[in-house]
Amino acid sequence: FGLIVDGAVIIVENCLYHLGVYQRMHGSAPELKERLRIVHEATVEVIRPSVFGVLIILIVYIPIFALTGVEGKMFHPMAFTVVTALLAALVLSVTAVPAAVALFVKGRVKERDNMIVGGLRRIYEPVLRTVLVYRWPVVLLAALLVLMSGVYATRMGTEFVPNLDEGDMAVHALRIPGTSLTQAVDMQMALETRLQEIPEVSHLFAKLGTAEVATDPMPPNVADTFVIMKPRAEWPQPNKPKTQLVEEIEAAAKMVPGNNYEFTQPIQMRFNELIAGVRADLAVKVYGDDFDTMIALARQVEAAVAQVPGAADVTTEQATGLPMLTVTPRRDRLAWYGLDVATVQESLRIAMGGATVGQVFEGDRRFDLVVRLPEHLRTDLQALERLPIPLPLNGGREVLGDADALGVASHMPKHIPLIEVAAIAFTEGPNQISRENGKRRLVVTANVRDRDLGSFVADVQARVREEVDVPAGYWIDYGGTFEQLISAANRLSIVVPLTLLIIFGLLFMAFNSAKDAALVFTGVPLALTGGVAALALRDLPLSISAGVGFIALSGVAVLNGVVMLSFIRDLRGQGFALDRAIIQGALRRLRPVLMTALVASLGFVPMALNVGTGAEVQRPLATVVIGGIISSTLLTLLVLPALYRLAYRKSAL
Repeated sequence: FGLIVDGAVIIVENCLYHLGVYQRMHGSAPELKERLRIVHEATVEVIRPSVFGVLIILIVYIPIFALTGVEGKMFHPMAFTVVTALLAALVLSVTAVPAAVALFVKGRVKERDNMIVGGLRRIYEPVLRTVLVYRWPVVLLAALLVLMSGVYATRMGTEFVPNLDEGDMAVHALRIPGTSLTQAVDMQMALETRLQEIPEVSHLFAKLGTAEVATDPMPPNVADTFVIMKPRAEWPQPNKPKTQLVEEIEAAAKMVPGNNYEFTQPIQMRFNELIAGVRADLAVKVYGDDFDTMIALARQVEAAVAQVPGAADVTTEQATGLPMLTVTPRRDRLAWYGLDVATVQESLRIAMGGATVGQVFEGDRRFDLVVRLPEHLRTDLQALERLPIPLPLNGGREVLGDADALGVASHMPKHIPLIEVAAIAFTEGPNQISRENGKRRLVVTANVRDRDLGSFVADVQARVREEVDVPAGYWIDYGGTFEQLISAANRLSIVVPLTLLIIFGLLFMAFNSAKDAALVFTGVPLALTGGVAALALRDLPLSISAGVGFIALSGVAVLNGVVMLSFIRDLRGQGFALDRAIIQGALRRLRPVLMTALVASLGFVPMALNVGTGAEVQRPLATVVIGGIISSTLLTLLVLPALYRLAYRKSAL
């Protein structure tokens, strides 16, 4: 809202100033015709800087439209809304607003400052004169602040978008691979019973295994538990931090044995899964060929990541541990009995999986008759060891030659137990083998708590490089939402400089002077200084949301500089000396500069102080704009006059 009224504020303020001057000179209010003339002249006086200022604010939103992917979908509606609103406000501010002033401001206009503006003007004038005297130290101090903020910005934490506090939680429960559905349900019920004892929890529900429509297939040993919280007003301690509640839920869940957990939020979990293919904030992907080597490498990575401050729920995906019935043929015994491997495999297939031996008819319906071992025998190793394997009709004598000569009875049995020709045991096999880009892949996942994602990923990469020895033919890659941050930052690194170049071109068009355009353009870096300082004061990391705030801020920062410099140029054009033109122009534009800065910053205050759902995304944007407007206003009022005095010092001689 503050941005929308900026152009109107400048025009209305100037119209009222000229009406007040007319009444002070003539002692009476002007008639309609005279008011129209005064308002027209006042509007023309500021229409050029006002229009160019608003156009520059519009131009700076071009980079937001260049964003793609998730960040584009998030911020395109905002940018489109702001641009259309500003265009409509611009048209109204140069048409309807001056007309309304001329038609409805009929009474006496007292063109004088109120108590607050008058007090500020009395403070500002001596400070301005001092700044003009000590202009070099002022400019050098401003340059130092810009440099310090730039250095600090490179060391700030980064993240894609701030994590939303969704209110509810998602507990991803992982059990031993091969856990039966019945056992998994019992373990899930025990977990839910324990979590239900927490007073802040309203109710729970879980999703386990794969549904008929497999939109989200999972094995029976994995469950998503959604923990729905009561409203904060119903909590025993309504002011309890969310982080403390998460720790309590984590401690309660770990009291239930047989589970590993990942603690996240429902939307955040799906968001991460859609972007990076994993449910956690960070995925360290191990690629290679040999599965055992990859598992050993993944365990080294897991140990390294777990030592990084801020790491939580560090785990390697369940790639092993699935119980498998392994039957290893003893080929010497097979040869002894004249058997081949295919015969043994066929017997096992029928016993374990079943074979169709006929059909059963019920009226016009028919059903296959399948024969296989019952369930209790299929899981009994001793029973499987006794599984009869049919021998060849000749008892294997074609292979063995003369059985009597070898001391073997000439009469061979028709069947032998499986244990005679094979070793049978339950072993652990691969639970899943994932591939990406044609290579086997294992993923180590981790969530981030109490720090930003960007610096966390940097620390993880450094520690993995130091502590993990990656063999030849294997490599490690990183995935997660930070990839979106890098993608967006790379795109903005191209589009933002082009946009700043366009802004400089518009300033050159407004002033027809590269020197004056450069003077106003200095408002951008000092405004960014205030934005960085505001983020630091609120302990907020750099994010795409903050980046959008910096983009919006660069347009607002230029507006007041255009207004002030235009008036100073007009005064010089009227024959004023340089110092007098600067002082008179700065004092005359003090009120509109303060008003535009105030209304623009106040428009972002609700967004900066909001604590509701979604406030985490809005807060960095608003914080950057408010902090930047403060520093930009100081630039316009103090540093810009000093820069102008230095730039035109020769003309003052």
